[in-house]
Amino acid sequence: MSPEEVERIAQGTRELHLARGDVLFQRGDHCTGFHVVIHGKVKLALISPQGLEKVLEIIDPGQSFGEAVMFMGKPYPVYAQALTDSLALHINKNVIVGGIESDPAFCRKMLAGLSIRLHRMIQNVESLSLRSSEQRVIDYLLHDLEEIKNGQDVHISLSANKNVIASNLNITPETFSRILHNLSDAGLIHVEGKDVCIKDVSKLRTYDK
Repeated sequence: MSPEEVERIAQGTRELHLARGDVLFQRGDHCTGFHVVIHGKVKLALISPQGLEKVLEIIDPGQSFGEAVMFMGKPYPVYAQALTDSLALHINKNVIVGGIESDPAFCRKMLAGLSIRLHRMIQNVESLSLRSSEQRVIDYLLHDLEEIKNGQDVHISLSANKNVIASNLNITPETFSRILHNLSDAGLIHVEGKDVCIKDVSKLRTYDK
């Protein structure tokens, strides 16, 4: 963004320092802008009539959320909660609308951001609809690891507790643990608490029991 765009957005931006478990907003709250996660992680989730939580998305640093609801002028359809100590930014709707009305280039950038989120949602729906539970767990473990050399050990840390991850992958916590155990028995990973060592990215990517 240009210095002018940054200055304009900064005027309508406030920092939100969140402790683990803090709720940014509840379902049904009025939306006054959108959020960007600077560090930490935030989950977007629903509670079913039976009291069960369904995690729809885990927001990582650098990702934004809430733009579509902001433009629609609707209440939040989900609630947002910090999974770890986090820093997020809240960008006021009036600043964004003013930028769109006065700057076509800024408008195109906002549309690009919305398109990225839409593409990510389509990928999530495709994964939930067409891929097995085991494939979804493998995809989760390999997220953002495309550049790792084959045959090289890779150490990652689970982004949240197993219940949250399982809900996001639309499987039970028991199924998630069982799949990790099976992959470990196959010699593809080693799990110790929240730390996972991927023994060979290429073999894990092509694994089919």
